[in-house]
Amino acid sequence: MWLRAVREVSSAIDRRLVDKHHQLRARVFAGRLGWSVDVRNDREADEFDAFNPTYILALADAATVAGCARLLPATGPTMLERTFPQLLAAGRLDAHSGMVESSRFCVDTRLGEGRGAGALHEATLTLFAGIIEWSMANGYSEIVTATDLRFERILKRAGWPMRRLGEPRPIGNTIAIAGILPADLSSFERLRPATYRSAVTPARHLAA
Repeated sequence: MWLRAVREVSSAIDRRLVDKHHQLRARVFAGRLGWSVDVRNDREADEFDAFNPTYILALADAATVAGCARLLPATGPTMLERTFPQLLAAGRLDAHSGMVESSRFCVDTRLGEGRGAGALHEATLTLFAGIIEWSMANGYSEIVTATDLRFERILKRAGWPMRRLGEPRPIGNTIAIAGILPADLSSFERLRPATYRSAVTPARHLAA
């Protein structure tokens, strides 16, 4: 499975992939999870998509987005601080220049070929590794995110445990939690699947 990072949409290929990623977000967040999100023309987007984020895309093939995540510098506008401050013990995020926020993480679980018996989906592990790889390549050492208790257990199961920033809180139809994840070489090497291929940066450069 390939990993692609898109920030400035500069080609027809990028435009198609980013559009498919918005469609996937609508299917997962509004359709499968039943979240109250803004869906228009079968595509989900919010105010944070206007802040020039980087989209991390896991591609099953050249035209199929199997999973996605959105990254924004934590020192700028973040979903966690603006939308979910109740998840932070102090009500605010103690951000620094080495911290990036990950949000809108989702995987197309209909792609069953990426899942072994009892194993995490390959797209999930590809995204985990890709978020770490991109973060390290761009000078970030910590990843902050808001998620739910189910996904917190997935992170722990994958070997990438989250350090909580507050107590779990009910939000909508889920129990949400905020936390910090490390972006380091050992985590990257532990999480990346054997089939991992990336267009971000050669893995050998990450130790530099």
